[in-house]
Amino acid sequence: MLFPPLCLQCVLKKDLPGPACCLHSAAGSLDFWSPLQVPALGLHMGGPAMRTSQKDFNNAVNQVKLLKEDPGNEVKLKLYALYKQATEGPCNVPKPGVLDFINKTKWDAWNALGSLSKEAARQNYVDLVSRLSASSESPSPEAPAADRKQLESDTLVVTSEDGITTIRLNRPTKKNALTNQMYHDIMAALQAASKDESVITVLTGSGDYYCSGNDLTNFASVPAGGLEEMAQRGAVLLRDFVNCFIDFPKPLVAVVNGPAVGISVTVLGLFDVVYATDRATFHTPFSHLGQSPEGCSSYTFPKIMGSSKAAEMLVFGKKLTAQEACAQGLVTEVFPDGTFQKEVWARLKAYSKLPPNTMRISKQIIRNRERETLHAVNAEECSVLRERWQSDECMNAIASFLSRKAKL
Repeated sequence: MLFPPLCLQCVLKKDLPGPACCLHSAAGSLDFWSPLQVPALGLHMGGPAMRTSQKDFNNAVNQVKLLKEDPGNEVKLKLYALYKQATEGPCNVPKPGVLDFINKTKWDAWNALGSLSKEAARQNYVDLVSRLSASSESPSPEAPAADRKQLESDTLVVTSEDGITTIRLNRPTKKNALTNQMYHDIMAALQAASKDESVITVLTGSGDYYCSGNDLTNFASVPAGGLEEMAQRGAVLLRDFVNCFIDFPKPLVAVVNGPAVGISVTVLGLFDVVYATDRATFHTPFSHLGQSPEGCSSYTFPKIMGSSKAAEMLVFGKKLTAQEACAQGLVTEVFPDGTFQKEVWARLKAYSKLPPNTMRISKQIIRNRERETLHAVNAEECSVLRERWQSDECMNAIASFLSRKAKL
């Protein structure tokens, strides 16, 4: 059993936890679980739920105790939220204070289920445990090249060579702007890369741009559930996306081949190394679009460059040149555009010859100290953005942007 965090009973006893004790916490409270890896497992939030008996639900609660691998913090939060919803109904307890990151994250997970019925929550809980159990009993081998090819699409290309898995944004005519589907594809590619035989994983772009951020046409289509449903879906997708970067176990390198905007900039604080061409720029125009920081940048940017410089980017939307970003610590090194690809890939190939387990362990030591904080910050940022996306200020700003773009 791989469930190291302590539960309340163990803390009070000052003993090491037994498997059943801590796994009971999995089904019930999660009070002392710390963030681990985050698989992107969604919930069935819509449509009629199949009838699930109380016996089936109780069996699923007990089945969690038999899992052979830790499912990761995000799945634990989903189990917690569904358990609370199934046993107590919609969240009706006061929201924890803004500085109580852990309990606030748990509250957000439960509250996000809204008015989901107890029966539907039981069904979702049973379905989720069933998927976890199947994965635990039949672990899939490392994905061969043919399987990884399935992750490729018209907008994303994944290759693996010389110990390096490269995830390349491949929408150059749209400046590699991210659609909702691309978010899912990138998460799937990162999860596959975390398990394959590669030593280093690289994210880069095709064409002149690294990434122009969100494709704002993502906001143009409102689902049947209205603006609130759209905001909720977006917040969950963003949270899961950023969590994949927080928990990625191998050295993660950004090869910034051109201008970068929005989410493609903010997540750079979660990469291990960032190499940029000298023609790259870094822009986070959140205030211009009525939005707020994302990608843990509200935490990582002040830590990297200081609060004043971070505010210039995140509050006032200052665009940085590659040299400025390097001077402020966001970029590791800048290369002349004419030799950028040659120099960067030669260096990465040399790094890929280093002992892989040593590099993973070194990264783990560096990241583990703040993993819990990063997850809490990510959840808080997504919660704030969910509210911003429903505001008149944000919708008017986006509508104005789309209107200006249409006139070009």
